[in-house]
Amino acid sequence: QVQLVESGGGLVQAGGSLRLSCVASGRTFSEYAVGWSRQAPGKEREFIAAISYNGGDTYYADTVKGRLAISRDNGKNTVNLQMKVLHPKDAGLYYCGGNRADSDSAMGALGEYGWWGQGTQVTVSS
Repeated sequence: QVQLVESGGGLVQAGGSLRLSCVASGRTFSEYAVGWSRQAPGKEREFIAAISYNGGDTYYADTVKGRLAISRDNGKNTVNLQMKVLHPKDAGLYYCGGNRADSDSAMGALGEYGWWGQGTQVTVSS
């Protein structure tokens, strides 16, 4: 089991950047694939990015491709999500998820993750 805590959300102007972080507890974090999802009010949760347990593979949804970059530092039990050129439609609650990896590939679907953090709020003003 792993516990995940997100941070780094806030208010940013359209076109701006933010870096979200996900810090995990537990000694086996390096064995976990990690993903990010987001949810805007009144909308379904959207899975947006993922990274394999060793950082060798990544996944991005088409809606964010080219604007987001996911990375991890297993020595610090941390996964970062660098976001740039933010739009008002990027606003929402951003969640970090984890699950023990079963391959070298990033896990690119919401249902593949068994643990999620509480989320960090991202607001983008126009």
